[in-house]
Amino acid sequence: MKHNIMPEERSRAWVEINLNALGHNINDIRSKIPEKTEIMAIVKANAYGHGVKKTAEKLYEEGIKAFAVATLSEGIQLREYISDGEILVLGYTQPDNACFLHENRLSQLITDNEYAKALSNTGLSLHAHIAIDTGMHRLGTEPDDFEAVESIFKCENLIINGIATHLSSSDGSTPEDTEFTEMQLRKFYDLISELNSKGYNTGKIHAQSSYGIYNYSYIKSDYVRPGIMMYGVQSQNGDTKIKTDLQPVLSLKAIIAQVRWIKAGEHVSYGRSYTVEKPIKLATVSIGYADGIPRQMSGNNGQCIVKGKKVPIIGRICMDMLMLDVTGVEDVKPGDIVTLIGKNGDEEIRCEDMAEASGTITNDILTRLGSRLPRIYLND
Repeated sequence: MKHNIMPEERSRAWVEINLNALGHNINDIRSKIPEKTEIMAIVKANAYGHGVKKTAEKLYEEGIKAFAVATLSEGIQLREYISDGEILVLGYTQPDNACFLHENRLSQLITDNEYAKALSNTGLSLHAHIAIDTGMHRLGTEPDDFEAVESIFKCENLIINGIATHLSSSDGSTPEDTEFTEMQLRKFYDLISELNSKGYNTGKIHAQSSYGIYNYSYIKSDYVRPGIMMYGVQSQNGDTKIKTDLQPVLSLKAIIAQVRWIKAGEHVSYGRSYTVEKPIKLATVSIGYADGIPRQMSGNNGQCIVKGKKVPIIGRICMDMLMLDVTGVEDVKPGDIVTLIGKNGDEEIRCEDMAEASGTITNDILTRLGSRLPRIYLND
């Protein structure tokens, strides 16, 4: 007989999202920025793996009225959940799709004057922010080309709501990083002064993403754009100029599928890259790289928590499973919960720790968490 209900969400592996922690982080960020500066919440890539619907609804509840996404489709989806307020599309939208910007009341980041003209020539009234390339060299118009910037303001069908730049080295702590970031800011604000002197209304000014807030919180702007910071983590372990009281929003957990003893001299997982030197108790966990666990963490100090104790990942991580040495943990059995990110007992594995063991950053870890992992929302 076929059952009409799905298996329980915690039956294999899952993500837990603490919405109270998200609200706490918003308040903490507000306490670190100038009083009149607003938050533009970055919710691209499914809200950094946290689930865009519940995340955006919680942010809106916390008073956030401006959001940014990477793609047109993300903007359309977000508008289903957020009926008013600004949604800025940071990535490229083809002019042929400008009707979707108009219909869904989305703002588009303008990269250069040719793109601005192409959008304006659609005949649709479109809201836009102008991207200024002060040194990142990814998207935008260079501030020295005043004529090109000015021509964007002259596009008759574009309503300019803001002007932005991106600080490429704001996460760095060397004198050279600081000098480069200050140069970017100087170029950006000099351009704004010149535009204002010629009567152009630049709208909302914004330059700082997460590390711009961490290290340059004093800058007066209309928006800051927290991404990874909003979710309670840093991109990687390291010091920042301001101290925060951020709380990780996401935890990652999975279930043990099997426990058994492996003899000395035997091998674990593909390629026989891990050889057992003495008898060990092996636990196989029902999560793998198809769920977003970095395969690079295999044999590279990757850890999990079982019954309040940290244990090592051994052998190569498989598509759907990974293996742990749980020799030092008593009474381990199938069905026990393994914590990959988060707290268990007195131990904690931070997302930054997993990123370090994988040779990457937390943004990569969180955004790769797979769609087959249910998102379970606490405090909803």
